[in-house]
Amino acid sequence: MEYRTLGNTGIKAGVIGLGCEGFNGITTSESQALIDYAVKCGVNFYDMYASDPAMRKNVGGSLKKYPRESYVVQGHIGSIWEDGQYCRSRDLQKVKVAFENLLTEMQLDFVDIGMIHYVDTQDDYEIVMQGGMADYCRSLRAAGKIKHIGLSTHNTDIAMQAAQSGLIEVILFSVNPAYDMLPAIDDVNLFFETSTFDVVYGGVDKAREELYKLCDNLGVGITVMKAFAGGLLLDEKQTPFGTALTPTQCISYCLTRPAISTVLCGAKTVDEIADCVRYEGATAAEKDYSAVLASAPKKAFTGHCMYCGHCAPCSAKIDIAGVNKYLDLAEAEGTVTETVKNHYELLAHHANECLACGKCIKNCPFGVDIISKMKRAAELFGK
Repeated sequence: MEYRTLGNTGIKAGVIGLGCEGFNGITTSESQALIDYAVKCGVNFYDMYASDPAMRKNVGGSLKKYPRESYVVQGHIGSIWEDGQYCRSRDLQKVKVAFENLLTEMQLDFVDIGMIHYVDTQDDYEIVMQGGMADYCRSLRAAGKIKHIGLSTHNTDIAMQAAQSGLIEVILFSVNPAYDMLPAIDDVNLFFETSTFDVVYGGVDKAREELYKLCDNLGVGITVMKAFAGGLLLDEKQTPFGTALTPTQCISYCLTRPAISTVLCGAKTVDEIADCVRYEGATAAEKDYSAVLASAPKKAFTGHCMYCGHCAPCSAKIDIAGVNKYLDLAEAEGTVTETVKNHYELLAHHANECLACGKCIKNCPFGVDIISKMKRAAELFGK
């Protein structure tokens, strides 16, 4: 495994890290198997945005068998568990309780990076930076409960401000060849309109290029989410480039951007981890993504669920990301396989319970028409 220094933090991060998505809904022994294999492959960087206590306990317990100095935890501040669901909160009392729970549930004395969770609008950025959140993070750093302060965003303008703030040392940012062609705008729904995409399709958006260079110059490290765009870039039927990219090509693309140290993969199985770490032994030809991008047709990167869970909380307690995942799998296959059907039926709540209240759509950073997807899922799965 190649290790890179994360900005000015001094942290040595393996270029392949793990997001927490793959640990959702699996057992303690399954979590241990994933962690053990990841460690064997040299993975040392783990992002924990999820607030699900069971997931935190499983991941924390699995890491506990290894020396604390051998792994890095990027833990999110502002991700809370309420009424049995993930929520994003700026209520300082709730935020404090949730972070203390994270330490307890993961059996940690500290997290290496305290990541201010999911800031995509200017108003929210000002609330975070001018209100109590920023001061709370400073107090955690002073107390040794976090070593460094980070911020996660999908918005280039917010990332630029965070990099220049003097407070933020690490930015968790969505990076992939498709997103890099999109401009920095406040309304993320505009990212998915055809006219917007056509304007910038000629290459990487200048603001994004400036962001990567600025972070590199300032010593602000970047950790990557959404490197595969929720699997869309790996699927020839769905990719906007006309040809599917491989995990190695996606990872290679990210690691050629300035300031990026680690790509966080949401692997759910040992085989998926293996697909990601295969990058390490890949040839130059296998890493080359230029031919795919150069020959791609102009096509809008339409609202596609990234399964990130930011749509929560749901008024009907539906696991929206889970429903969308099984819907996408069924539509990609052209049929509802027995496996997909069984997984869908195991969900505690189903698409036909959707109240169409629209709260999820307001929360979604990727402009997904969630209500329409719930209707399609209810029709397809019969409930």
